Amino acid sequence: MKIVILDGKFVNPGDLSWDELREIGDTIIYDTTSAEDVVKRAYDADIVITNKVVFDAATIDSLPNLKYIGVSATGYNIVDVRHAAEKGIIVTNIPAYSTESVVQMVFAHILNITNRVGYYADENRSGRWSKNDGFCYWDTPLIELDSKTIGIVGLGNIGKRTAEVAHAFGMRVVALTSKETSALPPYINKADDIDYLLSQSDIVTLHCPLTEETKEIINSNSINKMKKGAILINTGRGGLINEHDVAEALKKEILAWYGTDVLTDEPPLEDSPLLTCKNAFITPHIAWATLEARKRLMNILVDNVRKFISDKPQNIVKP
Repeated sequence: MKIVILDGKFVNPGDLSWDELREIGDTIIYDTTSAEDVVKRAYDADIVITNKVVFDAATIDSLPNLKYIGVSATGYNIVDVRHAAEKGIIVTNIPAYSTESVVQMVFAHILNITNRVGYYADENRSGRWSKNDGFCYWDTPLIELDSKTIGIVGLGNIGKRTAEVAHAFGMRVVALTSKETSALPPYINKADDIDYLLSQSDIVTLHCPLTEETKEIINSNSINKMKKGAILINTGRGGLINEHDVAEALKKEILAWYGTDVLTDEPPLEDSPLLTCKNAFITPHIAWATLEARKRLMNILVDNVRKFISDKPQNIVKP
């Protein structure tokens, strides 16, 4: 059984081990793979592991031995799942491994914005506090989360956990979800539609998958329905927002702050409109990448492969 890992460095930059996978079969590991090299490198593979390398229909058709595609992430939009199923190829993903880490990043962004920790740390490195004429200073709003309303778009594992943490902060939680009201904890208020959620929320955080229905769900029209001065957080997918519209809303101070771990293009284009917005805080898609989360990911990845080989596949992605 030949296993080819096409972009292994993102899951394991060197602080984890591939030994368990090597025990399963003849394993070749590439740190990264360009689109031009995918077919050459995976040509005789039975199993391929991909994090962000795309497997469209043409690529799948070019790999005669391919039986299994293991996506080393939760999102699987990089694979033409329907075409893989038609060819009898199993596709799996890694669900729920990074929930706690992503929720931590959600609140890292929220707390950075509301308490301006980074700003004041930078000011004090330049000597501002030492030159101050009193025991403290502040020149930005400092915002308490208690009693504020957080609107959560999508209530899967991450959205649900975000709601729990927000509730612990004393926040009012409004969620847009397909779940029945009776299935929700009593502290979650179900929104009838996104317009209601946007109009109610001091903070909006996005946790829905990127689909045709949710693409650019945040745009100039929806931003105008938000509270003036609202905070927007995105740890889902860059394509959930129209980046030009969000940048314009920040510049015009219609939207107060944007905290994101994801962009439409990754790495971003140099002319990305958000990169120069002073009230946009951008982290480089690292919410998932804590050591603890990657250990869980690796364990599930290996177990997925073992279960596939033993004809008991798990975490199958269906079209």
